[in-house]
Amino acid sequence: MTEVNRPPRVGGWTRFVTARPRLSLLVALVLTALAVVAGSDVADRLGSGGWEDPAAQSTYATKALEREFPGSQPNLLLLVDAGKASVDDPAVAAEATKLTERLTAEKGVTGVGSYWQTGAPTLRAEDGHEALIAARLTGDETAVNKTLDRIAPELRGTHGPVEVRVGGILAVRHEMQTIIQEDLLRAEMIALPVTLVLLVMVFGSAVAALLPLGVGIVAILGTNAILRGLTEVTDVSVFALNLTTAMGLGLAIDYALFIVRRFREELATGADSLTAVATTLRTAGRTVLFSALTVAVSLAAMMVFPQYFLKSFAYAGIAVVLLAAAAALVLLPAALVLLGDRVNALDLRKLFRRRRATGPRPDSPAVEEGAAWGRTAALVMRRAPYFAIATTAGLVLLGLPFLGVKFGTADDRQLPSTAESHVVQQHLREGFPGTPGGGLEVLAEGRATKTEYAAYKERIADLPDVLRVEGPLVKGDWAYFTVQPKGEAVDEGAQRLVDDIRATDAPFETSVTGTAAVLVDTKAAIGDGLPWALAFIAIVTLILVFLLTGSVLIPLQAVLLNALSLTAMFGALVWVFQDGHLSGLLAFTSPGSIETTLPVLMFCVAFGLSMDYGVFLLSRIKEEYDHTGDHTASIRFGLQRTGGLITAAAVILAVVMIAIGTSRVTNTKMLGLGIALAVLMDAMVVRSLLVPAGMRLTGRATWWAPAPLRRLHERFGLSEGESTPTAKAAEATNTADTADTADDTGATGAMDKESDGDKVEISG
Repeated sequence: MTEVNRPPRVGGWTRFVTARPRLSLLVALVLTALAVVAGSDVADRLGSGGWEDPAAQSTYATKALEREFPGSQPNLLLLVDAGKASVDDPAVAAEATKLTERLTAEKGVTGVGSYWQTGAPTLRAEDGHEALIAARLTGDETAVNKTLDRIAPELRGTHGPVEVRVGGILAVRHEMQTIIQEDLLRAEMIALPVTLVLLVMVFGSAVAALLPLGVGIVAILGTNAILRGLTEVTDVSVFALNLTTAMGLGLAIDYALFIVRRFREELATGADSLTAVATTLRTAGRTVLFSALTVAVSLAAMMVFPQYFLKSFAYAGIAVVLLAAAAALVLLPAALVLLGDRVNALDLRKLFRRRRATGPRPDSPAVEEGAAWGRTAALVMRRAPYFAIATTAGLVLLGLPFLGVKFGTADDRQLPSTAESHVVQQHLREGFPGTPGGGLEVLAEGRATKTEYAAYKERIADLPDVLRVEGPLVKGDWAYFTVQPKGEAVDEGAQRLVDDIRATDAPFETSVTGTAAVLVDTKAAIGDGLPWALAFIAIVTLILVFLLTGSVLIPLQAVLLNALSLTAMFGALVWVFQDGHLSGLLAFTSPGSIETTLPVLMFCVAFGLSMDYGVFLLSRIKEEYDHTGDHTASIRFGLQRTGGLITAAAVILAVVMIAIGTSRVTNTKMLGLGIALAVLMDAMVVRSLLVPAGMRLTGRATWWAPAPLRRLHERFGLSEGESTPTAKAAEATNTADTADTADDTGATGAMDKESDGDKVEISG
């Protein structure tokens, strides 16, 4: 192919971002310093809940009970252990009574009750050696956490003849929040140095390796400041911090890898630094922009769900994606203009080259960049049907365990087995009747007679999954009943019981809450929002990929293959975390279910990251196709040029996610390890095997679009690189039959010639 010579194009966006590079970097440094200050206390402002639907019946009933009957919704439990003595021993009872009175006198505490006050059998262990003091801490999450921090150290520990442990849902969430903050710091300490080492291995140059890391740090710190600002106007989950770190590093490194690599390619052709930056932004910069938009779209889909747990990840994810892209497209070009050829400084590979006595030098023309990836693409396309069928079947097989998924709610089993609140809840499950704190509360509104209350209570008691009904406790026009299910607090029987109670006739308005009721309502909210979220992701992704490629078929392929790449992640969720395989190795307690919102979160994040890599590959294939019109050679070229880059980026992101996956909180462990698996499967299986096989099978029809859509793309579409007369001539003269039946060896030879003038030193 005859190379088309173009004059350097330095203008527009390039001129804007490189006009005063030193000033740009100085402003960025100042803004980053301000972000550090603004986001310094973000972790203390975040919530540890957010799984509930705020418009659900259970949420309404919970708030009404908190207001009218504070003692009905205890969020703090003190487990009083009398050792070998009985809880009815006079000395034990006296000490427990003092603790109850002491807790009652505390500010911000209401609804205090204990076994020694009420004699309720559900508050006494079946062996008689343990009993409970229950209370409710009032206020928002920040207020109750401060109250707990103040009173817990004084309550826990030895008090005369008894030992006291602090538990309850509030203690579980507080301990979870503390552990997440500690684990996040440890993950950052692991991920940053390992990432730097991997970047040095990819680039060789220590200077080039530091640039992506700098972009990632800017994105993380900026997002922390944004989250801190959001806490002033809405609730934000502490779990979002994990996503900020992982995606901040991962995406910033992806984008910077792509831009720095293209910049070094341009320098290797003899271009000056300003021209190299201009070409890089016109090509790789467009790809980064499209990639950021596709990832942001996937994350934005979580905004359709009512739970602030999911919304928080949308806030954090969109912020970190846009900041990572902005840093890569504004700050990085400024740094590259200043560095020029010095971007290759401190090349650590020279230490190894000096030791090689024979063989060609890695930067010599004899060594073609990405040759192994080119050979892989050629092999896959020669056997495209076999690779397509085998890969698809394997991915489907890995996803089969997800057919047995059971959805549950986050509880103390998210915590390490040694965590105090986990220990308390485990004692309740194993030693107390009726799972204290796990029952259902039925709120009744409107005046009724004792006879009507008694008749309603009897109808509930006759339901098949009911162990016991207590109440009612009446206050004016309000009353409530407590219903203990026969089994676990959130098992299938308890969930059926929620529906049965809601369907039971009553002479007054009723609302049901409790752990099982919250789970039922959460599942309903997820089910209602999921079709809208999936439709939003699919439609916007189809539009964006069409604007990138101008094809009708490629966007459909991209969406389907991206979804297929996630099967291994979902299968592993059930096989490992629900069924408990590898629980000993990974140090977690399996609750026998998957938290309801987690698959939605992981789908949105992993789908976005898969599209990130898909855009990188498709943009390079599209660029070559625009220049040559050779479908087969373009696929080979695209994989050859991006295979190593995508794999390196995926490995680095996987390292970050695995570091997050070392968390002691099971949901965070699931999030980190699951997305790491999805990213690796996408980069090493789908992008390397399934995409080239699929595109080879569809042939030149891959690039087809009806005339109106072609005109739309010509007017509004963007792609990496620009079409040339050569491409248009090839498109006019090549027929679909000759393109689809072209000999792969000939295509490979053509590709080798194409690559002779475009070799670079780095390996990708």
